[in-house]
Amino acid sequence: MRIKAGFTIAYDLPQPVPMLLCLSLHPSRERDLLTPQVITFDPALNESQYRDDFGNKCHRILAPAGHLVLSTSFTVEDSGQTDLIEPTAKQIPVMDLPHGTLVYLLGSRYCDTDFLHDTAWSLFGNTEPGWARVQAVCDFVNDRITFGYEHARPNKTARNAYDERQGVCRDFAHLAVSLCRCMNIPARYCTGYLGDFGVPISDAPMDFSAWFEVYLDGADGPRWYTFDARHNFPRIGRILMARGRDATDVALVTNFGQAWLAQFDVVALEV
Repeated sequence: MRIKAGFTIAYDLPQPVPMLLCLSLHPSRERDLLTPQVITFDPALNESQYRDDFGNKCHRILAPAGHLVLSTSFTVEDSGQTDLIEPTAKQIPVMDLPHGTLVYLLGSRYCDTDFLHDTAWSLFGNTEPGWARVQAVCDFVNDRITFGYEHARPNKTARNAYDERQGVCRDFAHLAVSLCRCMNIPARYCTGYLGDFGVPISDAPMDFSAWFEVYLDGADGPRWYTFDARHNFPRIGRILMARGRDATDVALVTNFGQAWLAQFDVVALEV
């Protein structure tokens, strides 16, 4: 299938503000591009690109005072297949995990595992290690949290989401990631596009989506598997933008000064 995706995001700025942008397609999906993905700036400005420590493609800009519009539009080829399901995938003992996965066992800004460790073991200690355990985490998070855009706030942690029982997709992902880490399963946060493919079309405005990946030992060896605690069933047409420990590492825009969001439109449609 072919998916046309993109965004228009605008800010009003009282003075020049340095910004970090994590709005590009993830390098692992660049081979699927049918048209170039170029982020444009109005007014035009100088930019620099770099890869962060997690392998994400990022931009640095100095946003000028006034009204700034960021936009992109591209078409990508997708397999049209749902997220891979492998119920026999096994949990890997901590001592056998690759060095690069260990950071995804640790607490992070939004994944406050210290507060959830005992809860996680009381809930999932008797589940079968591996795929079944991760699915049990997803089932629990999906049942516990009520979705609503009005429940979003920038400082909400996994523990807050657990206690308040409401949030947006990033809160579902943060809680699931935290619970998996508490159970010694490497888990990392993901962000990207997820259109209404194979599901009823939502009346809500399109937004970027958050899901997560866990490292398990499957039929073809150890690898990262996609899970989604908010939707909690395999989806079609995910377009990955970035991965990290939590939303801090993959924030769409990080501004070092005052910047007021004036427009936020996202699209992901089959063509």
